[in-house]
Amino acid sequence: MKKDKTSKYQIKTILSILWPPSSILKQFISIFLFKHLIKWKYFYKWLFKYSLKTIPVAAGAWGMGCIGYPPHPVWEVTNACNLNCIHCHAAGGKPAKDELTTEEGKKLIDEIANMKGFKTLVYSGGEPIMRPDIIELLNYSKKAGLINIIATNGILITEEMAFKLKQSGVFCVAVSLDSSDSNIHNSIRKHPDAFYKAMRGIKNAAKAGILIQINTTAMEYNFETLGKLLEMGEDLGTGIYLMYQLVPVGRGNKIEDASLKVNKNEKLLKFLAEKQKNISAIVEPVAGPQYWPYLLEKNNKTSSFWRFIAERVFFGCAAGRGFIYIKANGDVWPCPFVEVNAGNIREQSLEYIYKNSTVLNNLRDRENTLKGKCKTCKYRKMCGGCRGRAWAYTGDYLAEDPSCFLNNTEE
Repeated sequence: MKKDKTSKYQIKTILSILWPPSSILKQFISIFLFKHLIKWKYFYKWLFKYSLKTIPVAAGAWGMGCIGYPPHPVWEVTNACNLNCIHCHAAGGKPAKDELTTEEGKKLIDEIANMKGFKTLVYSGGEPIMRPDIIELLNYSKKAGLINIIATNGILITEEMAFKLKQSGVFCVAVSLDSSDSNIHNSIRKHPDAFYKAMRGIKNAAKAGILIQINTTAMEYNFETLGKLLEMGEDLGTGIYLMYQLVPVGRGNKIEDASLKVNKNEKLLKFLAEKQKNISAIVEPVAGPQYWPYLLEKNNKTSSFWRFIAERVFFGCAAGRGFIYIKANGDVWPCPFVEVNAGNIREQSLEYIYKNSTVLNNLRDRENTLKGKCKTCKYRKMCGGCRGRAWAYTGDYLAEDPSCFLNNTEE
């Protein structure tokens, strides 16, 4: 009986995101352009194997970008975590004393559900499964009509928990996996069994019928193993990869030397474009918005015509441009790497902050607010530079991206 209810919920959800048709049309235009630029050999395998599963996760996306689609709230539900990862932007550990209560969380969910274009809610942390009321919150957002996604280290996803998540409206489990080499992953996560338990969690989620997404943070420590990791994901049934780059915030500022500088940023994005050809999952870079203009340059499609098309389906850095990050205490940031407070939901509604925050509006106005090379770059509409890197290295979220390798002179 529960399976029938879940199935009806999934069907209803899929139908709801097909409207308006223009958003789905833009998403398919973006994926076809992506296929063309990449020369994606496994596109049709993705189309038949994963496209219907990723439609609810993309949730009527406007296009492809730093995190795939702009209308995308992430809620850091708790600072509690069972790991002590060397690069954690949240520096998770014990629960914070001022985290949103269950009732405050439900009020936030209602606000998100009533905001135009917001159809998903990503639960993050810390480790979100450590929050005692997580299933209650997931069920509440499911009832509100939102598509639930949970970002986790995977350790607590037992078979029983996997099916609970499925019944609570979780369409996608994004598990952090930093290397195909268990020793490297365990070293980064500072836990001797982190790799084994993450793999177990992935298999349990897949058994429950939840789409698997793998989140990886590329850094000097794991760079040479990323190819094998992408190949390993094929065997795990991974539908989506988010390939983050280490942005030195949180604990990451203590290992700033491990972040990818200009040459390695370029090498990573070129590697992803080459690797994408022969795998069926979609790989999207995070903190590497130069990917999209790089694909145009690689294919000699830099004319104003091709830029006009690409600017409408590739969005580059999404910080504040639909993507918002809600901290455990209700502070609203443009993204987890831009540690600039746009307001707090205990003081103002999320919708008011979203529409009226000077910080968020500055990030949306790329034509007039960006500085340095990003201001004059011909690709600023489809890239915009990584605002997180700008913030981490300069203390100015509107400064030029110090890791950019593009020939970006304005025409």
